[in-house]
Amino acid sequence: MGAVVVALQLAAPARADVAAETAAAPVLDDRYPRAKVSFGSDVESYPDVIYSTPAGFRPLRLDIYRQVAAKGPRPLVVYIHGGGWQSGHTRHSGAFANWPGVLASLARKGYVVASVEYRLSSEAKFPAAIHDVKNAIKWLRANAAKYSVDPQKTIVWGGSAGGQLAALAATTCGIEGVEPNASDKNIASQSDCVQGLVAWYGVFDFKAIPPPPPGVDDAVSAAGKYFGCAPAQCPDKVALASPISHIDAKDPPALLIHGEIDKVVAVGQSRAFDAALRAKGVASELVVIPAVDHSFIGSSPEATRQASLQALAQTFEFIDAVTGGERK
Repeated sequence: MGAVVVALQLAAPARADVAAETAAAPVLDDRYPRAKVSFGSDVESYPDVIYSTPAGFRPLRLDIYRQVAAKGPRPLVVYIHGGGWQSGHTRHSGAFANWPGVLASLARKGYVVASVEYRLSSEAKFPAAIHDVKNAIKWLRANAAKYSVDPQKTIVWGGSAGGQLAALAATTCGIEGVEPNASDKNIASQSDCVQGLVAWYGVFDFKAIPPPPPGVDDAVSAAGKYFGCAPAQCPDKVALASPISHIDAKDPPALLIHGEIDKVVAVGQSRAFDAALRAKGVASELVVIPAVDHSFIGSSPEATRQASLQALAQTFEFIDAVTGGERK
């Protein structure tokens, strides 16, 4: 009798108030209607676009900013946030009060701007974060037509930990060990090479970071958490993660900006990286801003404002120069 009841239940018609489309296989894509945000009448943003879902991890997202009526493909600027590889998000940078507004102002000049999140050190250890950054670049190129991107003109830009990731992306095109895997063949086939680098107060040589005081476990430092080991105990990871280890003459032009009295990441990091780039014949510009600390923090709110605006203006000028000028 029980089997008959089950058969009758399976054969019953669907309820009139229950309606849903189905597919032939499980659907894992995020099908929530894509939100769109306006920054004035001429710039639109697509927030929280999923670009990757690494096996065993949360979906990874990015924010896209572009002109409402973009005329043809536009150069791409990929921004990577800081936070010691252990915190941060796509919508902050230093002391800027409205970072999305800053990225929208760059889009208004004729660029497609993507601000990218990546797996933090509490989620996955190196090289997970650089795999994510490179996958984001590949994903954006695979979706170039949809977002009006010129795949031949990509600038990568980051601050602090994001500066390290940006520089590593710029110097490791095609280098085994930091190249990601993508299950989507269209994404995997894309290049992650970039045509320009901007790094604000970045780490470029982990070997140059001073060791901790005696009795302090370096494994719990920001770098130690990033690697999953005390840097002195994993020299191969340290070398692979250090952009200065990978410089060659094919690297793209770079703009490095650093505060002169940075107590978090010593200005010597940018000075040494600039010298190493130049020694290989790579075009590099180093800007050291006097009397400001990490994140361009000065002795007063006005000093912080002036330093931040100087860095931003020189960054925009560099992006224009590398990509061939401002567009409308």
